[in-house]
Amino acid sequence: MMDTKSIFTLLLSSLAAMLGGFASGSPGNTILNVMALDHSTPPDSTLQQQLESIDAGLRERHGITSDQASAGLLDLSSGRIAMINPDHMEYAASVPKIGILLAYFDLHPEAANDLSPGTRHALGAMIKNSSNEMATRFSRKMGLKEIQEVLNRYEFYDQERGGGLWVGKHYGRGEERYGDPLKNYSHCATVRQLLRFYLLLEQGKLVSPTASGVMREIFASPEIPHDTIKFVKGLAGRDLTILRKWGTWRDWRHDSAIIQGPDRHYILVALTHHPRGDDYLADLAAAVDDLLQNR
Repeated sequence: MMDTKSIFTLLLSSLAAMLGGFASGSPGNTILNVMALDHSTPPDSTLQQQLESIDAGLRERHGITSDQASAGLLDLSSGRIAMINPDHMEYAASVPKIGILLAYFDLHPEAANDLSPGTRHALGAMIKNSSNEMATRFSRKMGLKEIQEVLNRYEFYDQERGGGLWVGKHYGRGEERYGDPLKNYSHCATVRQLLRFYLLLEQGKLVSPTASGVMREIFASPEIPHDTIKFVKGLAGRDLTILRKWGTWRDWRHDSAIIQGPDRHYILVALTHHPRGDDYLADLAAAVDDLLQNR
C-alpha cells in the first residue's frame, strides 16, 4: 500500500502532466482534444477585439473594405476563437482541394495504412504545390458529386448557414460543373468551415486517427518546398511548422494553415477579394503570430 507521501507525489505528478498538456500546444494536448466548433461557438471577447483591431489596421493600410476580407483564428493551446465574417462564402480558388484530399481517404479507407509512394507524392503536389493536374486526376477518378457528398456528410457545407466548402468543378479545362446552391460558385469556402476542417484534422477526426495522421503528413510533404507567398512570406524566418493550403484566382487571394512553434499552436484562415490580398495575408500572419507569442 502506498504511503501518504507517495500518494501526494503521484497526485502532483499527474497534475503537472495535465497542466503541461494544457500549455504545450501539442496535437495531444487536453484542450485540443475537447474543443468543438459550430455555429453556436462564442468568440473569446479579448481575442476577438485583438483580431478585429489587427484586421482594421491592415485593411486601412492596404485599402481593403470590410466586405473584402474574412478571417478566423483558433488558438489550439487555449481554446479561444475569434472570427470576422465567418459565414461569408467566397469563391475559394484552390483552397477546396483540401476537400478532394479528404474525399480520397474517405472513399479509400485502406489508403490510411497502404498508401503508395506515388499517390502520396501526387496528393502532396495537389496540396502543397496546388497542382491543378493532380487535383483533376483525383477529382475525375472519384467524381465531383461523390466528393461533395463526403463534404456534406462532414457538414462542411450547410445551405441554411451560409454554405461552406464546395468542389463543383475539375481544376482546369472541362465541361462538368455543379455550382453551389447559394451563389453558384464552382469552388467556395467560408472561414468557419475551414477552421472546422483543420480542427478536426488536428483532433484525428477526419475519417480516422490514422487517416488524419497521413493527411497531416501530406500537408507537410517535406520533399516539396512551400510556395513562399501569403502566410509563409509573413512568417519567414520564424521557428514554425506550417501546414497550409492557399488559393489564388485573379483578385481572390486566400490562405489557411495550422501553425505551430514554441509556445503556440493555432489555426489561421483568411479569405480576401482584393488585388492587395497577398500583402494583407502576409501582414496578418506576422501580426497574429506576434500576438500569440506575447499572450
